[in-house]
Amino acid sequence: MRSRRFTSLEICSGVGAQALGLERAGFDPVMLIDNEDNACRTVRLNRPRWDVRCEDVVDFDPEDHPQTYDVDLLSGGLPRIKSAAAGRSGNNTERTVLRAAVLLMTAVRPRALMLENLPDLVAKDAFAEDRSWIEEELAHAGYRSYWAVLNAVDFGVPQNRRSSFLVAFADRGGVDFCWPRPVDCPPPTVGQALGASMASRGWTGAEQWAEHADRPAPALVGGSGNHGGPDLGPTGTKRAWAALGVEGKSLSNNPPDADFPFDGRPRISLRQAATIQAIPDEWVVHGLKTPAYRQIGHALPPPLAEAVGSSIAAALAG
Repeated sequence: MRSRRFTSLEICSGVGAQALGLERAGFDPVMLIDNEDNACRTVRLNRPRWDVRCEDVVDFDPEDHPQTYDVDLLSGGLPRIKSAAAGRSGNNTERTVLRAAVLLMTAVRPRALMLENLPDLVAKDAFAEDRSWIEEELAHAGYRSYWAVLNAVDFGVPQNRRSSFLVAFADRGGVDFCWPRPVDCPPPTVGQALGASMASRGWTGAEQWAEHADRPAPALVGGSGNHGGPDLGPTGTKRAWAALGVEGKSLSNNPPDADFPFDGRPRISLRQAATIQAIPDEWVVHGLKTPAYRQIGHALPPPLAEAVGSSIAAALAG
């Protein structure tokens, strides 16, 4: 870790993976906010010293929490904004949270801002109105904004997972900010990431399976809290998992045992899904299978959060 530490306020903190990556980059949260009880319990289990508030960020009033003012960084992995095809018009929940995040920034006045979302927010014209509103609000508040789409696979994560990032700095004489560069080594494959755990209960086909699972995974899909159970996503995503030798219709409780067919197609467990997200083994996820998987599937992989956070920390340090 860096010798110099910074303060942060994390909203929509989820399973805590982004906060974990930012902690590695030098940021200590004064508070974390999420409206899901299981997610709040997860973060408290893993970081008892962190102040976790289980409430909706839309209703959060910083005047009641003066320690959140003037933090170095306001960060958050926001709910995924709906595409135009899904009903872009209207005051949907995702846009309400996005706007609440920007308005919260103008209230607490952090030195820097980091928000993560779907790549479409940066890459597609359908979201030009959202980007313009955000940039205008930031500029009016005296912040300079930077946009980028980054892929977790370029930062040592065994998964092709693209995310959009908005980073902004208070324009107080300017900062020297550069987006992080990809790591200089090939990403782990699914077989490399999960081979040992697939063999841990005596499955004789684990070594052959790991050799076949020779690419990074497709992006895990956390799904909606309104429907469905823990599976690996829509039909196209399940096909991509099948090409890697993984059955994506559901999750297993444990890795395959000695009775599993040598050439069978195993399901992955919750712990293995967390490994695909580069969430460390010691990070405990609270809840039954479905809510636990949603926390994992929605997470920003810690190595990517650390990479962006390190670039922000370097800019803040001057």
